[in-house]
Amino acid sequence: MASKMVQMEEPQQQQQQGPADHVATILAIGTANPPNCIYQHQYPDYYFRVTKTQHMTQLKDKFKRICEKTNTKKRYTHLTEDILEKNPNLCSYDAPSLDSRQNILVVEVPKLGKEAAVKAIEEWGQHKSKITHLIFTSMEGVAMPGADYQLTKLLGLSPSVKRVMLYFQGCYVGATALRLAKDFAENNVGSRVLVVSSCMTNTSAFRGPCVDNLGCLVGQAIFGEGAAALIVGANPDTLSERPLFQIVSTAQTIIPDSEEIIGGQMREIGLTVQLSKNVPMMVSENIDKCLVEAFHPFGITDWNSLFWVVHTGGSAILDQIEEKVGLKQEKLWGSRRVISEYGNMGPPSVFFVLDEIRRKSMEEGKITTGEGLDWGVLFGFGPGLTVDTFVLRSFPYKHT
Repeated sequence: MASKMVQMEEPQQQQQQGPADHVATILAIGTANPPNCIYQHQYPDYYFRVTKTQHMTQLKDKFKRICEKTNTKKRYTHLTEDILEKNPNLCSYDAPSLDSRQNILVVEVPKLGKEAAVKAIEEWGQHKSKITHLIFTSMEGVAMPGADYQLTKLLGLSPSVKRVMLYFQGCYVGATALRLAKDFAENNVGSRVLVVSSCMTNTSAFRGPCVDNLGCLVGQAIFGEGAAALIVGANPDTLSERPLFQIVSTAQTIIPDSEEIIGGQMREIGLTVQLSKNVPMMVSENIDKCLVEAFHPFGITDWNSLFWVVHTGGSAILDQIEEKVGLKQEKLWGSRRVISEYGNMGPPSVFFVLDEIRRKSMEEGKITTGEGLDWGVLFGFGPGLTVDTFVLRSFPYKHT
């Protein structure tokens, strides 16, 4: 059956204003993961053993096939077998476990965020007292005071730092935080914004299998955990700061009739996630429109002339984007590598991809941070179905 193109509303786009040096710029990137590694080829045996469901042999065989199709080699999680033994309700399909999860997440989400933030601040090379704003995003560990408050204390930031906390918005919210950082940086002279996204979805959503809910197994096969942090500011001091990517413009839009495509609720049994098989189609059928609207002001129509930073929602999404807009196979290598090495970490994932691209640019001696290319695109996807589109511009790489 042929897919149907849905008409999207015109996104509200924030474009470059004024002199180029006043445009928000990413000045540093840091990433972190929990210490416990999940090797995908071993995971089905592990999963059915710790959940004490080894008798479900047919379901285990299906789960093996699901894991193989993810194209993920390994993922990271805070959960260990010891933690699961001490919290057996986490291994059940439907036992109340929210309190146990919260006891872990409220503490660990900001701690993981700190690891990434410390790396970003160290790369930035400036004193943390120069941070004026903090934007923190997470899918988990909702509490008052929030993870932004806890991170402020963990890092020893100024008590007057201006904080924003974004909880439970879905995978696109990392990109949303970057959009807010652009606003703060360009409208507050001398500001430096710390953006932190820390997500531990595996800890929040881990649960035993159920023969009546095969969709639950998809989440068990793809979710990883990680944190990413960025420093964003306008008018970078090139003597003491090293600009990486200019955030030229941003846009956000909702794909019509798509609110049931991705969903999540926090229940007594933990995080439950609904993923439709139509997600790749819905995203890919509308990606060209997003590109045209974002890059028309700059006269760019060749999508292979861009470097690509795409959220790691799944290999099927990348495959269909690649086919829909005629991308060369190597264009989405960064997203595919993150899927392979980390799985889907939710909001931080797109920053891991950005980090991969700038690292490869450095290692291969490219002339710019964007694989030697000038312009790039960053896409965030999530519930809604919401699409965030960024126009990025790379800087000449200062090789050391």
